[in-house]
Amino acid sequence: MEIIRTIPAMQRFAEGCLRSEKTVGFVPTMGALHEGHLSIVRDSIKANDITVVSIFINPTQFSQGEDYTRYPRDYDGDIRKLDGLSAGAGKIVAVFMPDAVDIYPDGYKTYVEVRGLSSQLCGLFRPGHFTGVATVVLKLFNAVRPTRAYFGLKDYQQCVVLKKMVTDLNLDVEIVLCPTVREPDGLAMSSRNAYLSTEQRLDAPGIYKALKDAGRAVKDGSLKIKDIAAKLRESLSAVKSITEIQYASAYDPDTLDEITEGARVLIAVAVKMATTRLIDNIVVEL
Repeated sequence: MEIIRTIPAMQRFAEGCLRSEKTVGFVPTMGALHEGHLSIVRDSIKANDITVVSIFINPTQFSQGEDYTRYPRDYDGDIRKLDGLSAGAGKIVAVFMPDAVDIYPDGYKTYVEVRGLSSQLCGLFRPGHFTGVATVVLKLFNAVRPTRAYFGLKDYQQCVVLKKMVTDLNLDVEIVLCPTVREPDGLAMSSRNAYLSTEQRLDAPGIYKALKDAGRAVKDGSLKIKDIAAKLRESLSAVKSITEIQYASAYDPDTLDEITEGARVLIAVAVKMATTRLIDNIVVEL
């Protein structure tokens, strides 16, 4: 397994892959890798000749007062996990670990904004977040030059924003969306789950239960789409450790607009347990 730490070195590696006509799968991460990340890496390994995993905690996607400085970091553990996958698959897995100064050198002024889609849902509560996401992903794409890039559907809005960026900027990369990986009790895997206290962790599966209950009810006709928001808020309010419901409703899966009818519905929530912010979603076909 190769560890690459600078943009020029990553670009040289990418040029070699292009010359040898190797397909490159790319999995951008902020590290603290869990089974959700590793599942996505396995998908890339299966479909591509070479897989590149980036580990970069991107400062521009954290709003003021958020958890950038305390975001979980386990670089040695991440490398061990990826090295095990690489050895087991018998394929090249490269790890791209740039420093912040390489991504955002002194005097950096250029940012990517996907208008509209970035200002809804999480964007209402995390101003500038998706500008930071779109900017760093575009910069990583330019360094890695992947054939395919892989993202998890737990961060559904991120997936929609990045697909739009790729389309609008005519980027030659295929976006592959991967199912949310969950703990046995249903909680969506997230690096931020490590922040939860014992009591909060016991309560957290109630988030997915609220989504499932609403999805099941709207699918069997006992709940109308226009009533999903009220149903979710009732269920989430009963979860003891939830201290704030930021959003919880039915949305158009493509535009992220809140809807009252449709054949395909994104049911999405964002809640806080004390200082820990958790998101989750399901898509229901009617």
